[in-house]
Order: sequence, then C-alpha cells, then structure tokens
Amino acid sequence: MFYIPVMKTVPAAKFKEQCLALLDRVGPDGILITKHGKPVAKLVPVHSDNANLIGSFKGKIKIKGNILSTGVKWNAES
Repeated sequence: MFYIPVMKTVPAAKFKEQCLALLDRVGPDGILITKHGKPVAKLVPVHSDNANLIGSFKGKIKIKGNILSTGVKWNAES
C-alpha cells in the first residue's frame, strides 16, 4: 500500500482568522487556501531539510559520456 499525502485545504476566511496558528502547523505538503471552493494560494514552509539531499543519489546515478559536452562536434575555423 502506498502513502498518498493529503494536502490540508482551508477556506480563505478560516485562514484569515487562524493564520498564526496555521503558520505554526504548516507541514511539508503545505496548506491549500481556497475562495468559494477554488484554490487561490498555497502556503508552504520556507525551510526544507535540503541537507539530507546532498549525496542522496550517490551510487544510484551513472553518468555516461562527457556531461560538459553538447555532443555536437564543430570546428571553430570553418
């Protein structure tokens, strides 16, 4: 079974009255703010734990060829 994150949805009026409390509780998936049932904004946390991303693909990615090349051969004198 897969975990599917459910983003919290809050009407704009409720967001207005509970703004500070929602700011304290915003999770990594964010909070969708709606007006008349239609999405108008998304509140997401500013900081994310990027430190765990550094080196996370080590041993999982294999580079083929020269990553600094476009693969197109050309002659500057022609």
